[in-house]
Amino acid sequence: ERRLGHALGGDGLLHPLGAYLLHRGLTTLPVRMRAQQESARRIVQWLIDRPEVAEVFYPGLDDDPEGILVRQMRGTGAMIAMRMQGGYAAASAVTASTSLFTHAVSLGGVDSLIQHPAALTHRPVPAEARPDADVLRLSIGLENVDDLIADLAQSFAALSRVGTPVASMPAERLASS
Repeated sequence: ERRLGHALGGDGLLHPLGAYLLHRGLTTLPVRMRAQQESARRIVQWLIDRPEVAEVFYPGLDDDPEGILVRQMRGTGAMIAMRMQGGYAAASAVTASTSLFTHAVSLGGVDSLIQHPAALTHRPVPAEARPDADVLRLSIGLENVDDLIADLAQSFAALSRVGTPVASMPAERLASS
């Protein structure tokens, strides 16, 4: 209760401009989420065939044998995690060489973001509790999906220019929905 009051400005009331912006944003939320989810699905399809990527984590992949996704969600979301071949160096190089993805941790907005937890948010976390060093997280925004894929492609191409090792990995497929 105290936290909500603080978030609303200390007195539990949202100022008029904030209320207007919240209302305006909520009216377009379903349309934005559908667009972001479709873009995320296309990016996942592209990522799973890339030799630079060891593994992709996304709710729409064929790893939901219990059907929890269908029972609990209306979509697959716009968050993607992936493990890079080449470990920390590869994940760090990809993060540094994207131009459309913003390197930030405020995931879930309308802008596409990339985060390398081992190099940013989880540095002070004890080693046994932090994500693996090769993990990247993407939050897919509303930019053109072909531009986002091209940005990832050029950042993956940069891996070979800096000598980061990349091995082939068998591709997984998206669940049909």
